[in-house]
Amino acid sequence: MPSIADFEKMLAAGRDNALLRFSLGNEYLKAGQPLEAATHLRRAVEQDPKYSAAWKLLGRALTEAEAWDEALAAYREGIAVAEARGDKQAAKEMGVFMRRIEKLGEAGS
Repeated sequence: MPSIADFEKMLAAGRDNALLRFSLGNEYLKAGQPLEAATHLRRAVEQDPKYSAAWKLLGRALTEAEAWDEALAAYREGIAVAEARGDKQAAKEMGVFMRRIEKLGEAGS
């Protein structure tokens, strides 16, 4: 299994693409670094705006970073992308995560 260092080397070597950014974001998230993960996941969705799994992981990274508004925006965009692609499961999961954040907001107000 490639490590963060391995993925960073690939990126430094000019192999920048959505899958590499997604993989880096995933590894940073596993390592407990959600802000670093979000940076790479944002690049993944910039490079491939129809990458529903990257939108979902971006929402999760932003949630873990407690960037609630940004997480909601990522989930909303991700749901639109997933629905357009017919990826019903991803859209459903992101909807659940979005509602959890919205409930947190209601509890805090």
